[in-house]
Amino acid sequence: MDFQLSDDQRALRSGMRDLLDAVFDRDRMRAAVERGGTLDRSLWRELGAAGFFALRLPEEVGGVGLGLPEAVLLFEEAGRALLPGPLVATHLAAGLVKGAAEGEAVVTAVDGDLPVAHLAEADAVLVGADALVGEPLRAFVAAARPVRSMDPLTPLHRTGADTGARAATERTTAYAERIRFEGALLAAAEQLGSAVRTTETAVQHAGAREQFGSPIGSFQAVKHLCADMLARTEPARAAVYAAAVTGDPVEIAAAKLLADEAAVRNARDCLQIHGGMGFTWEADVHLHLKRAWLRSAARLGGAAAEELLAAALGAARPYPGSSAASGRGAPEAGGGG
Repeated sequence: MDFQLSDDQRALRSGMRDLLDAVFDRDRMRAAVERGGTLDRSLWRELGAAGFFALRLPEEVGGVGLGLPEAVLLFEEAGRALLPGPLVATHLAAGLVKGAAEGEAVVTAVDGDLPVAHLAEADAVLVGADALVGEPLRAFVAAARPVRSMDPLTPLHRTGADTGARAATERTTAYAERIRFEGALLAAAEQLGSAVRTTETAVQHAGAREQFGSPIGSFQAVKHLCADMLARTEPARAAVYAAAVTGDPVEIAAAKLLADEAAVRNARDCLQIHGGMGFTWEADVHLHLKRAWLRSAARLGGAAAEELLAAALGAARPYPGSSAASGRGAPEAGGGG
């Protein structure tokens, strides 16, 4: 089995990178920061026209007809560009919420008890596998209150303890679970893209910045930081790509853990390599770090992913020849004498 990207997949990824370079360059990103993360509807429609949200819808209903592996490639590029907005929720809502596939509607999502991103601008809210629109949506928004977000590109609202929406959608279906894990995988792809970008940024800065007459990248401590960043990114990439092929919830949980670690730690190391300027508002490194922190807590956050992995390991069959397989119990721990 060949797990290398096909020529079509490489072209798809390259095309999305070119599009984002054209419609969301650094100047537009900084403009988004200055306006407090308010979404640019024209950008949203451009993404819709490019098939970003309708990528996995069948062609007969106006979609592109591709699969989860291709979606992962696009979301990796979105994470690399630090593209703001509820991209995952809108993508998942394509075909469910009118206008989502075309980028005409902005769809956000409830994720447990976490604050909801971009709620004030949302045309619909996903709660499980259902969508709130119309009067239920207006009541949901009215009951929420804005809270301070660590990411200036992601405005947040805290919803009430009893939203009514959760009660109306308590049903747990196979479709809702599939949506949950697909959303986690797409968030992991965004984290992967951020990890890739901070690695590139760190290496570029280490080669250009000079101290004591030499590029700082020639110093062993900086070399090790850059090498560690790459060593975190590539296993995360392999895990995310593999989970996109299998769609297995356990593999998605592992991919999310690895991608979260790569995104957060790479951003911190990138900031370290930039030195004092890395902490400044003018530098972009802190934006990647703040977004990585938010994503790591959402959509199958660390504890939930670890619990899923632990449960899967506990249910695994013992290896042949082990004490458990042969029926020999492990010796009991002795009590204190």
